[in-house]
Parts: sequence; C-alpha cells; structure tokens
Amino acid sequence: MFLVLFGGGDINIAVVGATGIVGTKIIECLLRLNVLPDRLYLFASKKSDGMRVVFMGKELFIEELCPENISGKHIDIAFFAAGGTVAKSYVHHFLKAGAVVIDNSSAFRLQKGVPLVVPEVNPSDLKLHSGIIANPNCSTIMLMPVLSMLDRLYGVKRCVVATYQAVSGAGAKGLEDLRLGEMGFAAKNSPISLYSNCLPQIGEISPNGYSEEENKIIFESKKILHNSNLRITATAVRVACFNCHSQAVNVELRKKYDDNRLIGQLLNLKGVCLKQSDKSFFVPTTIDADDNFDIFIGRVRRDVSKRNALSFWLVFDNLLKGAALNAVQIAKYLIDNKLL
Repeated sequence: MFLVLFGGGDINIAVVGATGIVGTKIIECLLRLNVLPDRLYLFASKKSDGMRVVFMGKELFIEELCPENISGKHIDIAFFAAGGTVAKSYVHHFLKAGAVVIDNSSAFRLQKGVPLVVPEVNPSDLKLHSGIIANPNCSTIMLMPVLSMLDRLYGVKRCVVATYQAVSGAGAKGLEDLRLGEMGFAAKNSPISLYSNCLPQIGEISPNGYSEEENKIIFESKKILHNSNLRITATAVRVACFNCHSQAVNVELRKKYDDNRLIGQLLNLKGVCLKQSDKSFFVPTTIDADDNFDIFIGRVRRDVSKRNALSFWLVFDNLLKGAALNAVQIAKYLIDNKLL
C-alpha cells in the first residue's frame, strides 16, 4: 500500500529495511532534510508486514519485501538498509522499477562503476552512477571530510586511525546484548560480552590480519579520495557505548602547516564542528554528537614525535551521518542536480 503525500517534487521513494535502526532513521532524515516524496513505499521482512509507520502525520503500512510487492510500482529512489544479502537479492527488482538505489551495505562499495560517496567530499562521483550508489561504512564517512581537506591542502603522507565504535553499529542485536550485560545477563548475539568491555575485533579477520571493519576504512578511503596509493592503517574497537562512534587519528602531511591557520580551515569545513579550547574538558564527546548531524572534531594538536604531523579526535552519530543522513544527503543531491 502507499499514501499520496503531496511532496511536490514528483518523486517516489522506497525504504527497504524500514523497521530497522537505520531504516527508521532514513525516514526521519527525509523529514529533517525536507526530502518529501509524493509516495513513500516501506518494505521489511514478512514479520513486519502490515505494521504502521507515521510519516507527516499520516499512517503508512509496511509491505513484505517480495518481487510481487515491488512489481508495478514506479520508484525513483530506493534506500536499502537491510544488509548485503538482501541488497544483492533485490536491487535488480528496484532497478527494473526505475529506481536509483542507495545501498547502505558493503555489497557494492568496492565494485567498479559504483560511486562510493560522502557528499561533502566527492559529490561529482554521483554523475557517474549507473543505477546503484553505495553509502560508505560509518567509520569511513566519519574520517573523510577532514582527511580529504588535509590531503587537498597539504597532501596526506600517512594516516593512522583507531576507532571506538558504539554497539548501535551492530544493530538491534548489539544494543540488546549491551542492555543484557547491564542487567547481569550473558550476551545472546555475541560470543564476547559487550558490557563494560572493549572488543578489538569488528567482523571476521581477513588474510591480511585486519578485521572486516578495518579493511573497510582502508579500502573505502582510497576509493573515495581517488588515491589507490594512500597510506592508511586502522584498528577498530567496539566499546560499551550505546550510540556514536569516536576516532583517534594521526596524520602525517607532506607540507608544513601553521597551527592557527589549520584551526581556521577546520572551522570553515562543511559538516564538521570544531570543539576546541584551552579549557579543561572542553572536548567533543558522544553526548555532543548524539542526534546531531555534524562530525565533531577536537584535541587537534601537533604531533611532537613527527615533523608535519598532527593528531585529533573525531566523534559523530553513526546512525545519522554514518548511515541514514549520508544516504538522504546523496538523494537530495541527486534530486537537486537532476541526476535521477
């Protein structure tokens, strides 16, 4: 079922995985960014069929994701927030329905010919899409605006990243495990308790010794920055925090930089909020970032161990800019620039 919403732009939008954590945030971001479709189709698994979602004060009904429910619909943009297996199985159905697919999974991110986009960094890549656009990994998105600026102005010689990733990045099951741990129960979905713990492995370990999450940061960064020779390494850690990811980053630059000028450049960086002063504890934390669209940066300081290097701290809402918001920003760019 669908509801005419009079968005005024003749745009029909679908959200696949509409009842999940990211799917619900995509629906929220459509409103917050004023991307208002004429028709909004919501798809999820069979168990969610018939559930109701309120959008613009109206009730919409969740439909089971199946070929029969997609057939016959005209869809301009389809957001996928249901994992790689679902994306690979159903993307072609939405392409057939006329949609440009914006996928939040890792299924197509490194596929040749599929743009991998952070709108503040490489929006021009969207002009090259052939129907599928990949939303980068949350930890990659977080790093890109600052790293891209540093590379453009000073040249990045090497980047070292350590992440501190909230359990919301593991979805509803991760949040469930953390709450179980708070109550003194064993985790149901993870072999290692997330409560009061730090887990230095996110995803399976690959033959190169890096975890899946670490490899995503490394290889996606190279694709977004169009630099296959980028020297970047990462350590990804799951921490006992409900929401918002953080990163400790060290970057060695090819050119000299002036501290005050660099701070000024960060102040003017779109989508980034600098929180820095000499006051004690005036630093960006997950509390600042929660439900905020910006990527926060602080603890910017010159690396005393290496010439032309600096260290800084990043934090952002991984469900918003790290997933849903970035996807909706991509959609808004497509609509505004007539790239559908």
